[in-house]
Amino acid sequence: MQRKVPSAIENITLSRATFTNVPITDLTFVNFFYGNNGAGKSSIAHAIEEDDGVVWADGKSADDYDVLVYNQNFISENFVSYGDLKGVFIFGEEDIEAKKQIATLTEEKKKKSDAKVTAGEEYKQKTAGVDAALTQFQDTCFSKTADIRKRFEKCMDGKKQKRNFAEAVLGEKSPKEHDLPELERLYGVAFDDTARAYAEFKKAGATTYGSLPGKELLDKVIVSSSDTPFARFLKALGSTASDWVRDGHTHFSGSAGGKCPYCQQKLPTNFENEIAATFDAQYQQDIRDLGQFQTTYSRETADIVRVLQTNTTDAMSSLDLKAYQERLSLLESKFEINRQRIAEKVKEPSKTVSLEDTDTLLLEIGAMIDDINKLIKANNDVVAAKKSSKEKCKTEIMQHLAFLLADEVTSYKDEVARLKTEIDDVTERGKKLKKEIGELTTQISELNKHNANTEAAIDSINKILRDSGFQGFSIRAKDGVENVYEIVRENGTVAENLSEGERNFIAFLYFYHRVRGSMNSEELKEKIVVIDDPVSSMDSTALFIVSAIVREMINVCRNNTEYLNPQVPGDYIKQLFILTHNVYFHREVTYQQVGYYNCTSFYMIRKNDNVSTVKLCKRQNKEIPSEEENYNPVQNSYAALWDELRDLHSTIPALNVMRRILEYYFLQLCGYEGSDLRSIVLEKKENREKFIKQVEGEKPDMTDYQLASSLLAYINNPNGISDGLNYVEDCEDAEAYKRVFQMIFDALGQSQHYKMMTGQRTKS
Repeated sequence: MQRKVPSAIENITLSRATFTNVPITDLTFVNFFYGNNGAGKSSIAHAIEEDDGVVWADGKSADDYDVLVYNQNFISENFVSYGDLKGVFIFGEEDIEAKKQIATLTEEKKKKSDAKVTAGEEYKQKTAGVDAALTQFQDTCFSKTADIRKRFEKCMDGKKQKRNFAEAVLGEKSPKEHDLPELERLYGVAFDDTARAYAEFKKAGATTYGSLPGKELLDKVIVSSSDTPFARFLKALGSTASDWVRDGHTHFSGSAGGKCPYCQQKLPTNFENEIAATFDAQYQQDIRDLGQFQTTYSRETADIVRVLQTNTTDAMSSLDLKAYQERLSLLESKFEINRQRIAEKVKEPSKTVSLEDTDTLLLEIGAMIDDINKLIKANNDVVAAKKSSKEKCKTEIMQHLAFLLADEVTSYKDEVARLKTEIDDVTERGKKLKKEIGELTTQISELNKHNANTEAAIDSINKILRDSGFQGFSIRAKDGVENVYEIVRENGTVAENLSEGERNFIAFLYFYHRVRGSMNSEELKEKIVVIDDPVSSMDSTALFIVSAIVREMINVCRNNTEYLNPQVPGDYIKQLFILTHNVYFHREVTYQQVGYYNCTSFYMIRKNDNVSTVKLCKRQNKEIPSEEENYNPVQNSYAALWDELRDLHSTIPALNVMRRILEYYFLQLCGYEGSDLRSIVLEKKENREKFIKQVEGEKPDMTDYQLASSLLAYINNPNGISDGLNYVEDCEDAEAYKRVFQMIFDALGQSQHYKMMTGQRTKS
């Protein structure tokens, strides 16, 4: 696919005069600008001359080139006095051997300059690689830690942008893994404006019930050892009988009324004494010990539960108390079971009971309280030192993030170290090449001192003046002043009062030789040439010569590209800008230039409401839609016909345009008669055969012959292409006529003209 090949200046942004941030893009080697007077052409020339808004190719700047601008400023500055023109040195015309050496050294210098440009591009690529590595590192750091950064958002002040966060990670000197839940607790307190201190959990107090005598009686049968007749009677009934009697006596003795509460029989008068004698002193003591144990156990276990339950009142909200509360509920349940079993024992002393183990639960709860109190203490410590806690949290979260990103940090640093080593290498290479280029430049300058003169420029300018018919003055070296010219009349006096046309013409010739040579005998740089409206006040002869010289400059510039012109030696013009409002001059210098898409660009400058714009003149290629092509914004009527023909696909309009082209070119320009054309094209044997297709075994195909005949029949026909007699409009499509149209040019020996007008460029 075709593309514009950039040269020294890649683009320009205009912000001067009537331009406001107007870009000029797709600049290449040869650049044509057309615009009316006052549209802004001179602003473009001044911008290039002053290096204003100019973007140079990588590794290049205005200092690398000789930027030459031909405009009214150039004429005014150089022709204030016609007797003090600075001499122009033309190089390499005398000493053949020196010329060979200069050519060799120049070629070597060019290779090293190209190598330096390559080194510059490599430097830029490596530097861009460093930037790309940083961007990738920043993206990776940001995406990999997104969840944690969100959870610890208040620790990220100053690090919420990718760049700042990545810098903080790289700057972390002590990457370390931290307990994330612990950090979250610290963060939750340190950055919570409502955070406060909390009371630590209390453990169950010391108990005494375990040391009471009654505890040892729970798993023993408590019975009386009395040997009274009634006691023996109860023993005979069984161990539970005494429990039954004692329980009945306890509950009903005060209200029995001398009767048995169970059978309502009258009790003996000595019954109370018998009962008392039934239960001996030890039995009575055991019953008292058991009762004391029951009372103490109930009181102390209730106190334990109350203390442990009170802990959950106003507890720290971040505590997870589920396990604690489950154990506390289990403890309460076991205490209740034990109280019930003790009550059964008290009711039936002869019965044995065992208590649920609560000591293990109390130990577990105690351990839980220790852990809980650690968290409470940590919270209280943070609250007590909130400022330092915030800093600690920030420090530790960054240490943790840097730890998580350790592999990414290592990978990034290794990549940057590699690239910086390569950058150092390419920098040293560039410095070495710069030094070598300087040495070659010195050698070339020394050779040029002996191989450069101003006489060649004088002779060339005078020859062009004579050949152009400019008589009455010439240019010569000034006596007694080295390397200075003067313009003199035939009588030898310095010329005065040259006409504007003469002045502009000789100024352009002087500029042309400045482009070919140098103002310094020791140095010859590549040129950036800007030509701004060069034909003002010139007659047609001068305009023709200036146009020819500009076309030569175009060919020299194009020699930097693939389109080499061996008839125009040199490639010292690196880039060319031609600006004009003169239609004739524009047509002369853009002749056959449209087809060089890769190295030629056309621009149209317009000004509306005192605002200037620049339009790049390119469009989709009609023959190859995937590609673009140049078009010339300035057309003469004949060229416009060819452009119109290319866009026409309807038969009648296309035939009318083809007729007009044939009439103008062959009748007016080439001098043919209408009948001559028909005779040459269709009656000469060698041409006739081209329009008739011979197919073996079939009749000759006369289609093309008939189409050509109809085309030629209507040349100079005032009735137009269709008179209703000899033409049937739907017999062929427009493309068939276009094909025959080309065959007519071929038959008349004008293939080259056809290719030129249709943009089918041929290489020399």
